[in-house]
Amino acid sequence: MNEEFHRIRRLPPYVFAEVNSAKAKARAAGQDIIDLGMGNPDSPTPPHIVAKLVETVSDPRTHRYSTSRGIPGLRKALAGYYARRFGVKLDPETEVIATLGSKEGLANLASAITSPGDTILVPNPSYPIHQFGFIIAGASVRSIPAHPGEAMLRALENGVRHSVPKPTALIVNFPSNPTAYLADLDFYTELVAFARRHEVWILSDLAYAEIYFGDTPPPSILQVPGAKEIAVEFTSMSKTYSMPGWRIGFAAGNPKLVSALARMKSYLDYGAFTPIQVAATAALNGPQECVAEMRALYKERRDVIVKGLDQAGWHIPNPEGSMFAWAPIPERYAHLRRPSTTVDRCLRVPHRVPPLIAARTANSQQIALGPRRIHLKERATQVIVKSIDHHFEIVGVEERVPTHNRGRYAARAHAIRQPRTDIQRRVIVEKADFDRLARRLAMIGIELLEVRYRSRLLPSRVVELSVNNNRSAARRCGGCGNRNGVR
Repeated sequence: MNEEFHRIRRLPPYVFAEVNSAKAKARAAGQDIIDLGMGNPDSPTPPHIVAKLVETVSDPRTHRYSTSRGIPGLRKALAGYYARRFGVKLDPETEVIATLGSKEGLANLASAITSPGDTILVPNPSYPIHQFGFIIAGASVRSIPAHPGEAMLRALENGVRHSVPKPTALIVNFPSNPTAYLADLDFYTELVAFARRHEVWILSDLAYAEIYFGDTPPPSILQVPGAKEIAVEFTSMSKTYSMPGWRIGFAAGNPKLVSALARMKSYLDYGAFTPIQVAATAALNGPQECVAEMRALYKERRDVIVKGLDQAGWHIPNPEGSMFAWAPIPERYAHLRRPSTTVDRCLRVPHRVPPLIAARTANSQQIALGPRRIHLKERATQVIVKSIDHHFEIVGVEERVPTHNRGRYAARAHAIRQPRTDIQRRVIVEKADFDRLARRLAMIGIELLEVRYRSRLLPSRVVELSVNNNRSAARRCGGCGNRNGVR
C-alpha cells in the first residue's frame, strides 16, 4: 500500500503545476510576481464568440450530452478553415474530430495507438504531453533534436536503425513550444518521405499555426502530397482565438488515426459542452480580424522583450513564431547553469567513450521491458548497457560466479556474454537523462543505488550505475559526493 502506483512511478511532478504552486505561495507571501512561465493567453475572447456562447447556452436543448466526435457543423468549419488556410481538402466525417484541446487529443491518441514497450520519437525539448502522453501509455521515448533540419533527419534515421522495436510514431511541433522553431514545406516533405519509407506515424502539433511574425504563414504537414497516409495534425482554439479555458481543439488527417481517437474518446467523454462547440464554429466561420489583432499583440510583446533584454546585455534569438522566446543563458552567468539532477553532474565523461551502465540482479529472473524480456543467468549477474545517441542499449551480461571466500560473489574478469546467448534481443532501454532510467528500472523492481566512475574496464573513465532489487535507500554518489535520490 505504500508503494507508488505503476504509472505514477514514471511521471515526475508536472512542471507547470510545480511552477503554479510556487507562484501561488509567493503571491500569498505578498511578493510581486512577473509570470514568464506557462503560455496562457491573457487577452479576452473576441466579443462575437462570447455572444454566440451566451445565445446558445440559453437554449435548454444544448444542456444535454454532446457527441465526442464534435457536432457536424464544427467539423465542417474546421474543414473549411483547412481549405482556406492551407488548400487542404478534408472529409469532415472521416478526417476531422473535435477534441477537448489539442493536449487531450494527443494524450488519448497516444493511448489508442501505443502498445507497451513501443518506441516513440519525440523532439527534446518539447511540450510535456508530447513525450509523457506516450510514457503514460507504456511506451519508451527516444529523443531527437528539436530543430527542423539535417540533425533531426539524421537522428530519425539513427532512431529507426538502432531502436528495438522500430519506432512506431514521431511527434513534431512547429511553430514549436518552447523553442519557437518554424518548419517549412520542404522540411515537411522530407519528414513525410521518411515516415512513408519506414512506416512511422506522424503526429503534428500545430497549436501555434496563427502566431507568426514574418510574411510566410507556417504550413501544415497535410499540404504535402501523401501526408494523409501517415499523418494526423492537432490544432487548437486556445491561442488563435484566446480561448484557452474553453478547451476546444481538433485532430485532422489520416482516417485510421482519427477513427482510433474517436473510438478512444467514445469511452472517455461526451465531447465539449455544446454551446462551446457552437461558439467555436462561429469563431472559425466568422470575421478573422481578431486573429490578426492577436498576432500583432504577440509581435509587439516579442519586440519589447527581445529589445529590452538586448539593451540589458542579454542577446537572444528573435523568434519568428509561437508565444515563446528561447533564450540561452548569458556567458557571464554560465556559472549558474546547473544540471537537472545530481546524476547529470556525475556523467561528465569523454564523449568518445560510451558509458557502460550495469544493472545488477541477485537471482535468476527475467527483466521485462514491455513485450521484450531479458533472460538472465541463474547466478548473480550484471546487465551491461551502452549509450547510443543518448539511449541505452543492453549489449551483454557480465556473469558473477561464487568464490570460496565466505560464499561471496566475485566478478569473473569482465566476462561479457554475447547477446545471442544471454539476451534474446538487443534492447533500447531508455533515453538521455538518467532520472528517467531510474524510473524505468523502478517499474521492474530495480532501484538505483549509486553512480560511480570506474577506470579499470577501459582506458578512459566509464560510468557504472549500481542497482539492486530490494528497495534499499540511495547511497552516497562516489562520483560527486552528493546524495543521489534519482528515483
